[in-house]
Amino acid sequence: MTVKTHKIAAIGGDGIGVEVVDACLEVLDALAERDGGFALETTNFDWSTDRYKRTGEFMPKDGADQLRAFDAILFGAVGAPDVPDHLTLWGLRLSICQPLDQYANVRPTRMLPGITSPLRGVDRTELDWVIVRENSEGEYAGQGGRSHPGLPIEVATDVSIFTRAGVERIIRYAFQLAQKRPRKLLTVVTKSNAQRHGMVLWDQIAAEVAQDFPDVTWDKMLVDAMTVRMVMHPDSLDTIVATNLHADILSDLAAALSGSIGVAPTANLNPERDTPSMFEPIHGSAFDITGKGVANPVATFWTAAMMLEHLGEKPAADRLMAAVESVTADPSLHTPDLGGKATTRAVTDAVIAAIRGRNA
Repeated sequence: MTVKTHKIAAIGGDGIGVEVVDACLEVLDALAERDGGFALETTNFDWSTDRYKRTGEFMPKDGADQLRAFDAILFGAVGAPDVPDHLTLWGLRLSICQPLDQYANVRPTRMLPGITSPLRGVDRTELDWVIVRENSEGEYAGQGGRSHPGLPIEVATDVSIFTRAGVERIIRYAFQLAQKRPRKLLTVVTKSNAQRHGMVLWDQIAAEVAQDFPDVTWDKMLVDAMTVRMVMHPDSLDTIVATNLHADILSDLAAALSGSIGVAPTANLNPERDTPSMFEPIHGSAFDITGKGVANPVATFWTAAMMLEHLGEKPAADRLMAAVESVTADPSLHTPDLGGKATTRAVTDAVIAAIRGRNA
């Protein structure tokens, strides 16, 4: 049997990011051993806030270029309570995503077995979404500045950048994704009543791109109305595309509605595969539980399944998700974020056992 080796860059980062990435690497090793058709060659990077405190940099200046040699990146979290968040975000995560042009942030949301939504009476068939977030422009483009610091006339600006090329490629990606899903349904989210330039451009480009996808039913929503629709009519949604800022907020709401942010995965994709894509849980570094051994690793396991599918290992990805779902179905294996008492170690061991079991 020919064994295909995938080169993985592992960046635990801060807080529980290190814990869940370590757990995930154990699971991936067990999966590769079980399947036998692929292997993972993992290189660990210590890029983090601790490194920043030691050296003044979260990652080397050529860090993004170093990552180009890998097939995928598994990322934990960045952020620490004693360092301003804008330094940690721009110092590490965005310093990877932007140079590698990982412009499509994809966040699936569904209720895993054994996990209950806070929405009354909602079942798994009614909440099954994929949120596509534009990941390179908008409010996170880094354009702006501050003038007259400390004076009464001090001014700060953040300029939202929307280019036709950037908007069209993310909307086209979302239509293509919707086209592959059973319902073939897409919702485009903007705020074009108030933001009459960039958001109107989004609306116009969406209508143009839609002409190429006659089999996809699509509609558009203002972002504030979208929050209401997600809560009141979750079954009316399937694939969702929105700007960098709007989708960042909506995807956290989606994770909470699915039962816990501790089970929510993310893929930062370069769909053309010109550069490696990065996969991460969305829960953050969670310093309040760091070192207690109770972080929920399910989000990272689901993230790893997305990574495996991206690498062409779909059978292994399906096996991993089957193992994860068999574990979440058991309330005794729920971590505190799900109302249980299970530890990271217990959940990891159970997933590995399910992978190695006959029915996994």
